[in-house]
Amino acid sequence: MSEENNKIVPIGIEDEMKKSYIDYAMSVIVGRALPDVRDGLKPVHRRILYAMSELGVTPDKPHRKSARIVGDVLGKYHPHGDSAVYDAMVRMAQDFSTRYLLVDGHGNFGSVDGDGAAAMRYTEARLSKISMEMIRDIQKETIDYTPNFDDSLKEPSVLPSRYPNLLVNGSNGIAVGMATSIPPHNLVEVIDGVTELIDNPEADVEDIMKHIKGPDFPTGASIMGKYGIKEAYRTGRGKVKVRAVASIEELKNNKQQIIVTEIPYQVNKARLIEKIADLVRDKKIEGISDLRDESDRKGMRIVIELKRDANANVVLNKLYKHSQMEDTFSIIMIALVNGQPRVLNLKEILSHYIEHQKDIIIRRTRFDLQKAEEKAHILEGLKIALDHLDEVISLIRSSETVHVAKSGLIERFGLSERQAQAILDMRLQRLTGLEREKIEAEYQELLRIIKELKEILASETLILNIIKDELTEIKEKFGDQRRTEIAFDEGEINIEDLIDEEDVVITLTHFGYVKRLPLDTYKSQKRGGKGISGLTTREEDFVEKLVITSSHNYLLFFTNKGRVYKLNAYEIPEAKRQAKGTAIVNLVQLTANEKIAAIIPVNKDSDQQYLIMATQKGVIKKTQLRQFENTRKSGLMAINIREDDELISVRSANEGQEVIFVTSNGMAIQFNEKEVRDMGRGATGVKGINLSKNDVVVAMEITDESKDLLVVSEKGYGKRTDLKEYRVQSRGGKGVKTYNVNERSGCLVGAKIVDNEDDILLINNDGTVIRLNVKDISRMGRNTKGVTLMKTHLEQKIVSVALIPQHEAAEEEEEEIE
Repeated sequence: MSEENNKIVPIGIEDEMKKSYIDYAMSVIVGRALPDVRDGLKPVHRRILYAMSELGVTPDKPHRKSARIVGDVLGKYHPHGDSAVYDAMVRMAQDFSTRYLLVDGHGNFGSVDGDGAAAMRYTEARLSKISMEMIRDIQKETIDYTPNFDDSLKEPSVLPSRYPNLLVNGSNGIAVGMATSIPPHNLVEVIDGVTELIDNPEADVEDIMKHIKGPDFPTGASIMGKYGIKEAYRTGRGKVKVRAVASIEELKNNKQQIIVTEIPYQVNKARLIEKIADLVRDKKIEGISDLRDESDRKGMRIVIELKRDANANVVLNKLYKHSQMEDTFSIIMIALVNGQPRVLNLKEILSHYIEHQKDIIIRRTRFDLQKAEEKAHILEGLKIALDHLDEVISLIRSSETVHVAKSGLIERFGLSERQAQAILDMRLQRLTGLEREKIEAEYQELLRIIKELKEILASETLILNIIKDELTEIKEKFGDQRRTEIAFDEGEINIEDLIDEEDVVITLTHFGYVKRLPLDTYKSQKRGGKGISGLTTREEDFVEKLVITSSHNYLLFFTNKGRVYKLNAYEIPEAKRQAKGTAIVNLVQLTANEKIAAIIPVNKDSDQQYLIMATQKGVIKKTQLRQFENTRKSGLMAINIREDDELISVRSANEGQEVIFVTSNGMAIQFNEKEVRDMGRGATGVKGINLSKNDVVVAMEITDESKDLLVVSEKGYGKRTDLKEYRVQSRGGKGVKTYNVNERSGCLVGAKIVDNEDDILLINNDGTVIRLNVKDISRMGRNTKGVTLMKTHLEQKIVSVALIPQHEAAEEEEEEIE
């Protein structure tokens, strides 16, 4: 009910509630919860930064008590609770909450474990260096001011924000009927995105995304997939899946541990560890034996120790599923545009920011122009006075009062009041000849500046160039590396479209470290060279497997226990030649004592029909390649292996081809693949060769009549032998002699089918790699020792042989590396 002119006017309660609630809602939306699109700040943050600048607590000054700052903000600009102001200031000083700190805090400002900041009477603060860019040029009338809550002071309605703070630091706020959730981004990427839009106003979101890859959280972590990012940037709304960064480490006692070094944004570390402990106690996750937090000032480190028989990858996936080690960040890009809340896409946010900066530059230029013109006007008056010095002095000396002198100057020389006052205020030292020259030089410089400033105001291109130049300056001063990795999410997009197709080398070491290198890393060398270091590994580690493939092919990893795992070649992390690589257990879910026995590159467009597998004990098995198409990262059974045996070789083959087995004692047998019937993945296989005592199979190859069989011994000897010297036999026989094994040559370690155009790579147990042209290797009969291919000494021995097929051999000038 309302009373007006002593009359009671009836008002519907519905109407009154609507009006009152809308007023309240708009007050919350505009005055508290949502950021302005121009500076990315809510009123409380803007008032804190402005109050701190007014107090003079800049980066070059000592820290000031937080209570003093909060008191200023409360008393002058923000009539709300002191805890609201302090909490907002604390968040701007937390390196795990804010990507680029706006407040430089001194004291306890809380932790990622959820510990609160110390009371404001204990902590101190000042503006950070980058926050000075938020208020830069504020004194040059670049922004509008509004009355504060009691009309006693003026406060800025927006800050100049010389970098795009809304995207760079993001914003979170719950208003009435709406909420905003804008993630932080990398400063360098955002500034590059602004530059792209300035240079190409017709650019769409896809074009800008070439520069702005996605959110960049202060706590790092990994974003899984790009679909949510694209959706958010295109429509203003989307969701991204954020995962903790974890690695699997091997312990000495055949146990493993998971090390977590980065967690998703806004996840409480202490609660996360508590949740994992609850999952273990409730037996939702099994296999964890110990859980501890080893984080310190150097960084985060959560150690999850596993039981001896636990599969680290399985445990890690369960942790992602059941705990906040994987979290969803909802992106809702709502900001105030001209005082109204709007859902904005990426281009719209940057466009509004550019318009704001154009306004800032124009207003700053007008301010500078006005000041320059005022100063030039004064200097013009001083020049007139100096040109009529005696007359001016005489006029001033004869005047009874200052007012009379001023009037006389104005009437006599046609000066303005300000010019006349400047002449009266002029010090005697300016009458010297040198000072007169300085006035003239200063005047000419001012005329040049005035001309430049007018040119800027007349040209939008010049204004935009200034914005770009000043943003570049900020980027170079404050830019840093991206912290959040954007990883690929399986099944989301065709990742191959993003990967350059190139020939690559995949290596796997004895201790299970895998890496990918471009094929041209290795140079051709003369036979007998010492080779180059293929990688520097930990003590006693050496390369065991090496394959050449395309980055667009996929790889089948067969283990000694008969399981198979599938990975795309580009999923193998690329590393430098001397880096040790990534532990294979981080990529596929190997069980205890399981090792990779063979790596098969598969071209998705090839006509390969079968995979033929051979074991150390001479068992052979043939299975259709298509049975491995749906292989998961958790693995599938490829061959049933007996306890005393293990898988040593896998090759792809087509119908009617011949297979050859080579043993360590120098025996070989060749037979047709038709002698081996097609079997399912779970079958054991049949006998391929009848081995003598202490002999084992070291290689199994698919033959080609036009090529040779190359064999290599552990002491670096090798030779080529015409395949016609190996008659086709029945499967299961003893075979024929292919190499004269003796103490000097050592046992055979590998065999390859080659021709003159091929290259081979030999790797010894020191990790040294040598590349040889096959045509430089002598062709000899079966029962011979061969020639030196790679020099070995003392405990060195060849451990692996890899073939570079003809179409992949690099045409490089041969060189010998001493």
